[in-house]
Amino acid sequence: MAQRKQSSGVDNLAFDIEEQVNDQHREKEGKTCGSNSVAEEDNNKPTYRVTDVPPWYLCIFLAIQHYLTAFGAIVSIPLILSEGLCLQHDSLTQSRLINTIFFASGLITMLQVTFGVRLPILQGGTFSLVTPAMAMLSMPEWKCPAWTQNASLVNTSSPLFIEVWQTRMRTLQGSIMVASLLQILVGFTGLIGLLMRFIGPLTIAPTVSLIGLSLYDSAGEKVGSHWGISAMTTVLIILFSQYLRRIPIPVPAYSKAKKLHTSKFYIFQIMPILLGMVISWLVCYLLTIYDVLPSDPAQYGHLARTDVKGNVLNEAPWFTFPYPGQWGMPAVSLAGVFGMMAGIICSMAESVGDYHACARLSGAPPPPKHAISRGIGIEGLGCLLAGALGTGNGTTSFSENVAALGITKVGSRTVILLSGFFMMLIGMVGKIGAIFTTIPTPVLGGMFLIMFGVITAAGISNLQSTDMNSSRNIFIFGFSMFCALVIPNWLMKNPDFLKTGVKEVDQVLHILLTTHMFVGGFLGFFLDNTIPGTKRERGLSTRDKVHLEDSSYTLGTEEVYDLPFGITSCLSSQSWIRYVPFCPWKGNRSEDRSEDNNKPQGRGSEQLGVDEAAL
Repeated sequence: MAQRKQSSGVDNLAFDIEEQVNDQHREKEGKTCGSNSVAEEDNNKPTYRVTDVPPWYLCIFLAIQHYLTAFGAIVSIPLILSEGLCLQHDSLTQSRLINTIFFASGLITMLQVTFGVRLPILQGGTFSLVTPAMAMLSMPEWKCPAWTQNASLVNTSSPLFIEVWQTRMRTLQGSIMVASLLQILVGFTGLIGLLMRFIGPLTIAPTVSLIGLSLYDSAGEKVGSHWGISAMTTVLIILFSQYLRRIPIPVPAYSKAKKLHTSKFYIFQIMPILLGMVISWLVCYLLTIYDVLPSDPAQYGHLARTDVKGNVLNEAPWFTFPYPGQWGMPAVSLAGVFGMMAGIICSMAESVGDYHACARLSGAPPPPKHAISRGIGIEGLGCLLAGALGTGNGTTSFSENVAALGITKVGSRTVILLSGFFMMLIGMVGKIGAIFTTIPTPVLGGMFLIMFGVITAAGISNLQSTDMNSSRNIFIFGFSMFCALVIPNWLMKNPDFLKTGVKEVDQVLHILLTTHMFVGGFLGFFLDNTIPGTKRERGLSTRDKVHLEDSSYTLGTEEVYDLPFGITSCLSSQSWIRYVPFCPWKGNRSEDRSEDNNKPQGRGSEQLGVDEAAL
């Protein structure tokens, strides 16, 4: 019994407070499972599947856990963009950007879980749009004036300074909003299925990897502001996330069965990034109040002080409500639109993979075409809304939180719905955004070393389904990656090389060819679809196979993807609904079932029937 408790997912849940619930699960599994091999497979079974609702206290805890998992990535996006928006010395506006992106992420998460793909998948800011945004803001006409780089010359309340950064933000907003129409079109028209036939791992791998690699300069500047503090932050995050993540901390707990007792709390597994940053933040605070760090802005290490941001915490309001057009009427840049479209295409391809992974980990069947189309369409609406609210970014599915489902074994979409609600509330508390802006620069640098490195590795991990013993694949990946580093770097050093005589064309070419992920993704896409290769070699034949092999603990029907509030039942009586790509149609579902019955079943098909009977 003790061994089964270890692997039941309770310890991975951060608390072992759900022992009674898991005992019931084990009793049910004991009745239906008769062999050791089946029992081992049941260790992978989610404790709570997509349609299950955990107890309210567990829902709250897990919702906060998902927020903390996404915290680092969401906070870092506005802080990176603030450099291109000339906001390095305007901490109050940075805090408003943080509040806005939290509010937008929470709102889109709730829409996605309710009306979108209907899987427990968190939505948040996307680094796919950070790279083209920084490429656009690095163009000569959008470079920040020299005086905005000097804190002593910046008056954050002056109309001149406000117009400088808001002009850039409005152009960024408009470009994102127009580019998001592509995602809305591809999603709600069902074109995503056609698009994914041509986008394989050899396209996705260089594209995602280059998102992380292209941000090395931004990370290096922050790390270099104080190497000691940055190294301490990095070491702490590595220590917590890799070495101590399975070490529990005993905390007092209460239950009806055990009364007052101690419970295991896996704090290092839940919030390694937050813990590492908070400890380094505290060290910086102590070094500041004892004047160990230099107070002269010209001296090395000054940016590690916690009083650099001034009185932003006192100036920030308690309550704020992000609204569309809060920075003014959005403007549109043709070059910016094309750059953002490149990022959105990358985001779509990544999200489809996240949907399949999320379904597998939450005990849901493979997402049908209508659910994928609806999910991509809702993400497009999310980018449109995030652009209108003025985040300077869009939204996408968070792979980190999909991975968290595998750790916690809780795939309930109720938890993610609650997490989205919490993120909206946090986005409306102005003081919280202000707190995040006071994080010392070298602490951010240490976090960036971890985060951007993981993004790079996550991109490369897409190659695991391809045959990397193939000289064809080695050539495509290597050539795409190297060219994507060389071409943008050379053009940034020689910005006057692209002169076609048409200003708009020059801008479009400059943004696209200085965006690493576009260059790498385009070359990977072109070469992968033109150089002869088998589906197995290209990694296209394993997409559905993995899900089929893990189908022993999935729910048996696709009803989990139906629209809520009885909308599907109302629409199913209409004959025209079969022609709407993003709406479920029961007639189509029965056809799919009959096709599946004619196909050879994968591992665990017999157990699937047992699980359905148990339900």
